[in-house]
Amino acid sequence: MTKLPEHQSMPIESLTRLKRRQMLSLCSNGFGSIALIGLAASKSFGGKVENINFSSTNQPHFQPKAKNVIFLYMDGGVSQVDSWDPKPLLEKENGQPMKIETEPTQFNQDGGIMKSPWAFQQYGQSGIPVSELFPYIATCVDDLAVIRSMVSEFSEHTNANYYLHTGHGLQGRPSMGAWVNYGLGSENQNLPGFVVLNGGLIPSGGLDCFSNGFLPAHYQGSLFQSGPRPIANITSEGNNDHQKINKLKLINTLDRRLLSRIGNCGEVESAIANYELAYRMQSTVPELVDFSGESEKIQDLYGFNSSFKPTKVYARQCLLARRLVERGVRFVELTCPKVAADRWDQHGGLELGHKRNALAIDQPISALLKDLKSRGLLDETLVIWAGEFGRTPFSQGRDGRDHNPFGFSIWLAGGGIKGGTIHGKTDEYGYRAIKDIVTIHDLHATILHLLGIDHTRQTYRFSGRDIRLTDVYGKIITPILS
Repeated sequence: MTKLPEHQSMPIESLTRLKRRQMLSLCSNGFGSIALIGLAASKSFGGKVENINFSSTNQPHFQPKAKNVIFLYMDGGVSQVDSWDPKPLLEKENGQPMKIETEPTQFNQDGGIMKSPWAFQQYGQSGIPVSELFPYIATCVDDLAVIRSMVSEFSEHTNANYYLHTGHGLQGRPSMGAWVNYGLGSENQNLPGFVVLNGGLIPSGGLDCFSNGFLPAHYQGSLFQSGPRPIANITSEGNNDHQKINKLKLINTLDRRLLSRIGNCGEVESAIANYELAYRMQSTVPELVDFSGESEKIQDLYGFNSSFKPTKVYARQCLLARRLVERGVRFVELTCPKVAADRWDQHGGLELGHKRNALAIDQPISALLKDLKSRGLLDETLVIWAGEFGRTPFSQGRDGRDHNPFGFSIWLAGGGIKGGTIHGKTDEYGYRAIKDIVTIHDLHATILHLLGIDHTRQTYRFSGRDIRLTDVYGKIITPILS
């Protein structure tokens, strides 16, 4: 037997005299250290996270078609048969019972078939039919790819909103905007990579729809409030520049001291990065939201002088979205303005509710598309118009429509999209998608693809496994790509 070095040897009789509690007390730190070494190496338990770069852009996997995304989120569920998917059979069989099998609805107050209150007309060289709800957007139809075969797995707002935003029906996952920010970063060191423009309505599911989830906090959506002061939650109150700088220096010093004691810590690094970004935004954002340099013609185009207040609110959001992507913000999401109705969620009073919501967003969105195009920005900006699900072709009660996740419509325009196209099909009632079905995972895969990201390769290690936005699903919607 090889003899141990002198400093490692211990008489056997000494070991035999140790009591059990003494032995455990002497060895406890050793056992804990062994476990700690294993945990510390894992990113799931605070280990070093590689390739996190808060200040500069990361390289895409391949040549992108788009550099930025503007997501026009239609909160509540727009009726597909009243917007982008006309169904003549509804008028023919108005008031009659549905002749095909239907699923239970959210409230189970189902009535007969309900025709659309709005006429459809073909527009543009493509001849895509558009409801008279959207006379302004209709003039841009040759730039749109209308998907009529979207499906969701959830018929309740909160779960459906999480699913649309994060690819998962439960709380806690990163938003698609956070994934884009994580993958590419912001091109502007003075602005976040992911901005949410709050028009006045935070969706069901709350701010978790824009969350970073398990990604570092720096990648979460930065919320710009609505109102006459859209940076009210950014502007520092009551301090001069000298005081603010000294405060930030103190906070930074304390954070760095903490970091030096505990070593690499993603949470502290993210907090430091967010404090530093917030300070830079206080000097950058006032210029960003100063529209005095925009011509009167542009402001009129967007609807700044509309007699309908929600149109004015959304006009500011759309113009601000254009200014954000001009300055290198990767992902901009717009929520809906408040109108005298419940979002697009018309379980009753469909005609008035949809009409008011459409009036609020139609002119500003048309202006955004035309403005981006005139500046050469539409080719590199992907614009998405979508809600969490659609609505039933039969009535709820007398004059409403219930939730319908089985077939609904969205559209995309801009970077890498083949305009003037229709993809997919629903049945003759507009109830179920029956051809070229598109899932939320397919939509996410396509968004990432247009940004130059392979959705199967963009992963983050969490809870012991590599997780991605599209989970183990997702196919690129190639027919709508240019």
